[in-house]
Amino acid sequence: MTALKTPLLVLDELTVQRGEIPLCEAVTLNLSTGSICHLIGANGTGKTTLLMQLAGLLPVLTGEVAYQEKAGLPMQPLYVSHQLGIHPNLTVAQNLTFLLNLYGITPSAADIDDALTWVGLQGFETLSSSHLSAGQTRRITLARLYLLTPDVTPLWLLDEPFTALDVDMVARMEDRLRDFANAGGAILMTSHQSVGVANQVLDLTEYMI
Repeated sequence: MTALKTPLLVLDELTVQRGEIPLCEAVTLNLSTGSICHLIGANGTGKTTLLMQLAGLLPVLTGEVAYQEKAGLPMQPLYVSHQLGIHPNLTVAQNLTFLLNLYGITPSAADIDDALTWVGLQGFETLSSSHLSAGQTRRITLARLYLLTPDVTPLWLLDEPFTALDVDMVARMEDRLRDFANAGGAILMTSHQSVGVANQVLDLTEYMI
């Protein structure tokens, strides 16, 4: 007999709204442990807006959100956006350490080295982030995924995580997403590329007003 998976995120009749303008109505979703959901939709349907609502950065005005079977967001999900949030005056290691500190993790030097090696930034630890390309800077934001587990933050909200990545790094990312889901996490992500590891799709075009 198959064990029931734990629901991590449930959306019930949610309105995706930008300012005073509703973009989509009655959005429903059930994400359980092991889910990797590809969030798709035509331009202007509010994919990034929805992720920001679920991250607690924009209000949910209509509809219900339950996270780990509790209303609202009792625990902070991981939100990785294409607006990088990297401080140019900090080193690569300092920026990564700050991003992990937000989730209660104090990484060791070995942790930093392993995570940066995973994203191809080995040897960049002490380099000022102002000297990095846009693609390298983005890899700092992704490096934290190497060290975060479902015990720390079971829900990942990822906005275009494959942007500016080469084929090898996309493959490494997909392996990491699969491992995270298999360990009991869940992921809701946007991507203009195909997501080979996705086992669920939410198309906001179906909910447009």
